Amino acid sequence: MNYHNLTTSDIYQKLNTGENGLDSAEVKKRQLKYGKNELTQKKKVSIISLILHQFKDIMIFILFLAAAISYFVGDIKDTVVILIIVLLNALIGFVQEYRAEKAMEALNKMSSLHATIRRAGHIIQVAATEIIPGDIVILEAGMLVPADLRLTTTHTLKIEEASLTGESHPKNKSSDTLSTENTSLGDRVNMAYKSTIITNGRGEGVVVATGMNTEIGRIAQLLQEDKVKTPLQKRLADFAKKLSFAVIGICIALFIAGWLRGEEPVQMLLTAISVAVAAIPEALPAVITIALALGAKRMVRKNALIRKLPAAETLGSVSYICTDKTGTITQNKMTVSDCWISPEVNKIENLDPMQIMLLGMELNHDVVTTAQKKLKGDPTEIALVAFTRNNQEYKASWQNEFKRAYEFPFDSERKKMTTVYPMNGKWIVVTKGAVEKILEISEAENIDKINTITKEFAEQGKRVLAYAVKVMEELPEEKSVDKFESHLQFIGLVAMIDPPRAEAIEAIANCHTAGIRLVMLTGDHPVTAKAIATATGILQDPSDKIITGTALSALSEQEFEANLESIKVFARVSPEQKLKIVKSLQGRGHFVAVTGDGVNDAPALKRADIGIAMGITGTDVSKEAADMILLDDNFATIVHAVREGRRIFDNIRKFIKYILTGNSGEIWTIFLAPLLGLPIPLIPIQILWINLISDGLPALAFASEPAEEDILKRPPRKTDESIFSGGIVIHVLWVGLLMGAVCLGTQAWAIHTENPKWATMVFTVLSISQMGHALAIRSDIKSLFTMGIFGNRHLIIAVLITIGLQLIVVYLPFFQNIFNTQALTFSELVICLTLSSLVFLFVELEKWTKRRRYNATNLKGDPV
Repeated sequence: MNYHNLTTSDIYQKLNTGENGLDSAEVKKRQLKYGKNELTQKKKVSIISLILHQFKDIMIFILFLAAAISYFVGDIKDTVVILIIVLLNALIGFVQEYRAEKAMEALNKMSSLHATIRRAGHIIQVAATEIIPGDIVILEAGMLVPADLRLTTTHTLKIEEASLTGESHPKNKSSDTLSTENTSLGDRVNMAYKSTIITNGRGEGVVVATGMNTEIGRIAQLLQEDKVKTPLQKRLADFAKKLSFAVIGICIALFIAGWLRGEEPVQMLLTAISVAVAAIPEALPAVITIALALGAKRMVRKNALIRKLPAAETLGSVSYICTDKTGTITQNKMTVSDCWISPEVNKIENLDPMQIMLLGMELNHDVVTTAQKKLKGDPTEIALVAFTRNNQEYKASWQNEFKRAYEFPFDSERKKMTTVYPMNGKWIVVTKGAVEKILEISEAENIDKINTITKEFAEQGKRVLAYAVKVMEELPEEKSVDKFESHLQFIGLVAMIDPPRAEAIEAIANCHTAGIRLVMLTGDHPVTAKAIATATGILQDPSDKIITGTALSALSEQEFEANLESIKVFARVSPEQKLKIVKSLQGRGHFVAVTGDGVNDAPALKRADIGIAMGITGTDVSKEAADMILLDDNFATIVHAVREGRRIFDNIRKFIKYILTGNSGEIWTIFLAPLLGLPIPLIPIQILWINLISDGLPALAFASEPAEEDILKRPPRKTDESIFSGGIVIHVLWVGLLMGAVCLGTQAWAIHTENPKWATMVFTVLSISQMGHALAIRSDIKSLFTMGIFGNRHLIIAVLITIGLQLIVVYLPFFQNIFNTQALTFSELVICLTLSSLVFLFVELEKWTKRRRYNATNLKGDPV
């Protein structure tokens, strides 16, 4: 309903109310009909449901099946170990998902506790939750608006709507009926919206919407949109599905092949279990979670707080950033940018023109100084006072020499404010306001020049005020506004803007270098948005377009899709439109980040692949809807976070490559042994040890691997890029086969020489060969010796600890009983270490061939 288009009498009639409000009987009826004036919450997922959700993964199902089979064949030891692993993974997943969304709670906290209303002609105070449509609400400065209102009376009423519309300065409100039907939210001057702040004046309004039917309620509904999966979640889910089916297929094939060869069914069942356990990377979920946590910890040091762990990696995939304007790339602080003095100004009381201007700015405002020496009042007037007090030509003694005698306050019709002060036996009159209004009451001769400069300022997105003064020998008998606001001397113009952050300009340039596209989504005026977008580098090309929310609504779906990626600035857009833009970009395959600090940004923040809120100026709602919070409100922090996100993904790929290659070696060893007439060398508990210790510790250390030098010069990863791209699959297969060949060669030699410790030797070779592999794959192309062996000290420590633990399992009797191992002689251990080093040497040889090919095709570049 467009209440802003209806007259007060029409609204009273439509809502069956009046200026005296509702009677008690009607109040009871409507409370039953409309319910509480509060925001409802989406039903939370129970703890039990969260726990059960952890066991829906098909890989977990396979491990449960393996545990059950082990139990039925009497292998209790393996059963217990497998179940412990499953429960640990479930616990990690539960803790991660227990970080329940609290955006709705934050929205409810924003609601005012009490409200002053008129019912049956009596003014009363009620809980804000008890307000109903048709109530008459009385508004005063400092209040939160308790519901959506159509204003019926206003007296210099100003309301700050920055958190809802994105505008940085309070809006002047009136009760006038608006003729335009499709007026955007920020231009509905006769409306007041729930949870916005009254900064000045007073007024009354009739309640037209409560609870979830308010503008903020509509945002609350949008916040209940389901969160899309992150790139890593999508890739790992796809990998888990494919791997699980592959494991089932291999196990069935292995069982059938053995059964047809006449093998014992129970033995082949145990073999199938061994393959299943070997194929599933049990350590992978925990390793990835810990790697993300470590990355998030590093980001906090750079003032980027990650609220949801997967977001730490998502940053590396972002190809589009939809940024808010106010408080995000601007300072959210009105600042005087220009002060133009008319050359026609004559001296007054020995003051030169600039001093007259500064004096006028100091005397014409309602800003007060608090006990803490802070300025309090309208943000525009605070900017003016701050300018005068920071200016070298300002005289501090002026404040004590002048005492206001008369005042004619600003309102939306007059668009000017006048103050009168005694000065040296005379009277000085100072008027400020809209340029056209000041020109009407002043005696300026250079009007064309003034209008030209005003237009230039306005085209730069600046707010322009004009000043005029006059000195009166004595006061007129009739103290009317017309007597004071006439025949003034035009002094000059003051231009103000919410300036861009200096660091945001550099950060946006870095985003362009990193191949990340940027657009601005703001509720502010298109002229202001264009100026800021141009100043910060968001608008670069003449073909870049700007569009308003009203014009956006008029586009057909086909026109919207055709123009979407050429539009760089969306001004005066609603929360629904922001959400639509984000969804459309995601539908085109982009991974979208959204920045914002207001309530109006929350739905888009929640829907985005990564939502980024401001930590200082951001509302609780935007913070709770976000995946990441900038603790310093510094847009440049995003670039640091993107770099860290790309580093995290690179390192995740490294330890996935490491883990899967090790698992591949285990599978080849188990799968090929029966085909070669050899007994299966590994039992399930040994495989679990390798998967958790030999895989887990070095894999964790990869999280500390330094970032590649060109990490911010690469384009964002494609949305359909596989986590196994870049030759990982081939590497996993051939190096895994190499590990299997080394292990089976060790087994065959030991059995041939009648060495009873052949199983322990195979177990040791497989475990330690993975350590050499871990060191070799720190880079795809550079030699370990070129990079520096100690370039990642955490990895060196992990390798040494893993080797030490393997020796403990081999030599301590307690662990020998658990893992079925035997103590090796010194010569046997040397043989195992020597054979294990073959994997490291072959991978280094592979990298050497890559370097030769690379240097041959990049003759002009530096050799690698």
